Amino acid sequence: MPMRRWREPPHALPLAALAAAVTLVLIAAGGRGATRPGDASASSWKGLAGEQRPHVAVGQRMIVLLKAPSLADRLGPVGGLATEEQERAWTASALTAQKLLISRLGVEGVPVQPEYSYTRVVNGFSAAFDANGLALLERAPEVAGVYPVRPMYPATTGAPTQPAPTFGRPPALGLSSVDGRGVTVALLDTGVDRAQPFLRGRITGGVDIVGGSPRAVAAPNPDAPADLERHGTEMAGLIVGSGGPGGMAGIAPGASVLPIRVAGWQRDASANWAVYGRTDQVLAGLDRAVDPNGDGDAHDAARVALVALSEPFGGFTDSPIARAAAGAMRLDTLVVAPAGNDGAAGPAFGSISGPGGAPAALTVGAADLRSGFAAARVVVRAGLAVELDRVVPLADSLSGHAPVDAAVVVPRSPTARAPLAAIPLLDFFDARGRDLVAGRAALVPVGSDPAATMENAARAGATAVLFYGGAVPGGALGIDQAASIPAVSIPVGTAQTILARLGAHVPVSVSIGAKGDRVNDEEQHVAEFSSTGLAFDGRVKPDVVAPGVGLGTAEPGTQANGSPRYATVNGTSAAAAVVSGDAALLAEARPDLDAPSLKSLLAGSARPLATDPITAQGTGLVDVGGAAATEVTAEPSSLAFGRATSTSWRLRQRIQLRNVSVRRLLLDVSVAVTKEGAAATDFSVRPAHFYLGAGRTINVHIRGHVTSAIDGGEPVEGTVSVQPYAGAAIRVPWAITFGRPLTAALSSVRLSSHSFRPSDVKPALLSFVAGSVPRTQSGQDVRPLALVDLELWSPTGGRIGLLARMRDVLPGRYSYGVTGRDPTGQLLPSSDYVLRLVAYPTAGGKPTVRTMRFRIE
Repeated sequence: MPMRRWREPPHALPLAALAAAVTLVLIAAGGRGATRPGDASASSWKGLAGEQRPHVAVGQRMIVLLKAPSLADRLGPVGGLATEEQERAWTASALTAQKLLISRLGVEGVPVQPEYSYTRVVNGFSAAFDANGLALLERAPEVAGVYPVRPMYPATTGAPTQPAPTFGRPPALGLSSVDGRGVTVALLDTGVDRAQPFLRGRITGGVDIVGGSPRAVAAPNPDAPADLERHGTEMAGLIVGSGGPGGMAGIAPGASVLPIRVAGWQRDASANWAVYGRTDQVLAGLDRAVDPNGDGDAHDAARVALVALSEPFGGFTDSPIARAAAGAMRLDTLVVAPAGNDGAAGPAFGSISGPGGAPAALTVGAADLRSGFAAARVVVRAGLAVELDRVVPLADSLSGHAPVDAAVVVPRSPTARAPLAAIPLLDFFDARGRDLVAGRAALVPVGSDPAATMENAARAGATAVLFYGGAVPGGALGIDQAASIPAVSIPVGTAQTILARLGAHVPVSVSIGAKGDRVNDEEQHVAEFSSTGLAFDGRVKPDVVAPGVGLGTAEPGTQANGSPRYATVNGTSAAAAVVSGDAALLAEARPDLDAPSLKSLLAGSARPLATDPITAQGTGLVDVGGAAATEVTAEPSSLAFGRATSTSWRLRQRIQLRNVSVRRLLLDVSVAVTKEGAAATDFSVRPAHFYLGAGRTINVHIRGHVTSAIDGGEPVEGTVSVQPYAGAAIRVPWAITFGRPLTAALSSVRLSSHSFRPSDVKPALLSFVAGSVPRTQSGQDVRPLALVDLELWSPTGGRIGLLARMRDVLPGRYSYGVTGRDPTGQLLPSSDYVLRLVAYPTAGGKPTVRTMRFRIE
């Protein structure tokens, strides 16, 4: 019998019970600094890193987690050692616990039809519940927590191009002696095109969670069969691609990819087809990543699982997917996740996407390693006046094109849609079907999808594209070679002059000169779009960064001539795919490493980017060669030092070090400050100098305190360094923020009527704003809530019960229908009552309480 080698109080019940809409007050962090209107040099990656985010209605779907142990929970007490029969029995036991709860709910009048069931990484299920069902779940002793289902989106955008560009980081910079052979990477994404020659022979099995695509192949849009899901194929190419044009290859071409289709074509809130996934689907995908054949035994678990989707601003550390990442780690699967593409935020909390906030996940930000990009001189004339004459970056990633001299025109009604989406192809034609842009340069707003706008303009016959309203970074776009046209960004002031002159029937023309080269000022820096920390527990995230701009990979389908399609991609999903390949290389090079050790070595050995903050890069740029030579691991691999609120603040943390080499090590442990902040700090380490035998572990205790007055809110950043004598060091990043204790923001609490009769059809509406997004020097500071309880009290101060509970609450406006029923569903007798809203901050601290009185007539 094969044996496995071991390599909270309940929160929340949200909006299914809150029969209401949520409007996020947040959304849109832009880059590391403010972009001045009209400044064509201030690049914007909006719409170029991460696919468009359709509005998704999840209905009343909830994820229910049980207290009964999952398979991963069972392995802890036995040291990770279990037979196949034991694991199958434990998986069956978790499923039995679910069935018992569902059966009891049915007896009590709440029929439950689970959509997905989870038994391995967590124990639970997802289903739709009405308010009565949610109330019963809150009182059920078997339930550990109920969480909202949220949408997740691909965190990389591809731009088709042919021939393929140079890969962003050649495999030669990894480990030349290994290629990932024998290692399986589970890819939780859209479907994958198995027929792509770049991937042939390296895609195994396949699990379709979404449905409608056997073996998890790239599915077509039901309304447009030529439009295939792209993201999964693109990520697979970055991991295992081989034999591409110009020697293009993935990071680990010898590894195998197991596609698990957790996202794809599904109806959005407008009943249109859109590509997205949901947290309940991704959770089901992780449950299969650790048990690919679905037999309840996880001995066949994938060594690495790439979650290539992101839940925007969902950096919670206790969400179902965060718990699942920890469960996968216990089953010896390393979960790699993108940081997100929402730019810088902070300093208290950042813009990290879920599941990137999970302590167990290896969270990856994107770095721009391009040495340069093409540029050209652009001259715009209106009549006899020269309105613009400067050298600007070429936004397209093609190798070159002829100089352009053309008249400037605009599509139909460009301002109506452009700020929100792409200019559709039809808008490049007039009402009679005449082409407006053929042989001319199209002046268009950037919008949220400039790649699609550019492609549509090229298809309509435009000879060039002039973007305004934001600068598209150099080399960020690419289109089919058959439609090779230049694209540049011009200042919004120039664009407004052009529009006014065209409105006055003054001819406007543009000349775009021959291509030249421009040095990339952002080289060896974190990309502007890459989300930054801290996570919602104050932990440094991302853990590392990797190349995530202008990477060459495969596209699904073929060109008109039957040749394979390739693309350049930008985004933190692409960076996470690179790190997944690195993890496969490391797993082959050092097969004795368990999942926590893989994570620690990849994070601890990364090379810091000199001028970028730790909250943007973690320990720095992944160096898989350095990871393979490192001899000591640290758990955790990133620290949550918290918020210093006064000069009496103190911290205590523990790191567990493990010697993963075959020799005895002499280690020195120290704490270094890499960036000073609002106050001086001092640290002590015990023990700081010691020997550690091969395979042995030791706990190192770190203490810190503030040694000066606090002046401002700038965080202090640094690392804990573990340096072996005659060996490679590892670093564990940390940050301390400063300021008053964070409170749970709860505002604009209103009840539509303070005296009413009980009614399920026309309830009184309780509305409130939970959480906040204050402006800071970094842009936005995302401050969610861990928990919001809605309680019913008598006017004399007696608590009647809990009406609703919300967990992991993102900043936004929420509403709840007060029907006049008590927590058990019974009608309230005529009397006076009190609604009590209690909100708890994510990092601990005192709750905020708001009360509203009402009367039942």
